[in-house]
Amino acid sequence: MRLTVLGACGAWPEAGQACSGYLVEQDGFRLLLDIGYATLPRLLERIGAEQVDAVFVSHGHPDHCADLNPLLRARHLRAEKPTALPVYALPGAVDAVLALDRPGMLDDAYVRHEFNAGDRLRIGPFEAETRLLPHWVPNAGIRLTSGGRVLTYTGDTGPSPDVVELAHDSDLLLAEASHVDEVPADSVHDLTSARQAGTQAAEAGVGMLLLTHFWPGTDRTAAQAAAGETYDGEVGAAEPGLIVELT
Repeated sequence: MRLTVLGACGAWPEAGQACSGYLVEQDGFRLLLDIGYATLPRLLERIGAEQVDAVFVSHGHPDHCADLNPLLRARHLRAEKPTALPVYALPGAVDAVLALDRPGMLDDAYVRHEFNAGDRLRIGPFEAETRLLPHWVPNAGIRLTSGGRVLTYTGDTGPSPDVVELAHDSDLLLAEASHVDEVPADSVHDLTSARQAGTQAAEAGVGMLLLTHFWPGTDRTAAQAAAGETYDGEVGAAEPGLIVELT
């Protein structure tokens, strides 16, 4: 299983960066976990839009799904159109982004697979377990299993025992870490610090922790250090172009 980071900013993309977007590959199948602001150009540096096999959207905030629109345009407006793209999302999560074009324009470009957080899914070669995690809007964390390897992605979430349960014994935990150490009072139930992510990684017994969804201006090195105070495994900071091979 291979993970390629397309973007790791939360809220909006910093200069030269992109928001949440991750390409996960297994046995030739290409799955996008989220596709936020500015992730499509990063993706197109690696593969064609027509080569994406499925998209999973954790929740409906635009820093996680805004570039679904140009991805669908890049597929639909080709001379040779690919098959309709499976899009997995919670009910209503992608309604706004799908409504950006004139009614019906992109209807043939995708097949929507709505699910409820807690459902188990089969996405290509991946067995997927989903879990509702705390955020301002419904957010589905996902645990992907394939080829004897496990990757868990939180989407955006506040600290929760459900993160630990979903991520237990994962080879890689790709975890929300908007802030280094202290989360602002108005966000303590909906976002996680790097230090808290480290604690949850330790409790879950994961093989590697990869921090992501950094608030613009966040010091990635400081975030890694904070997570490392509570988790003694490998801690990485997601950056565009980073590739992690789970072998």
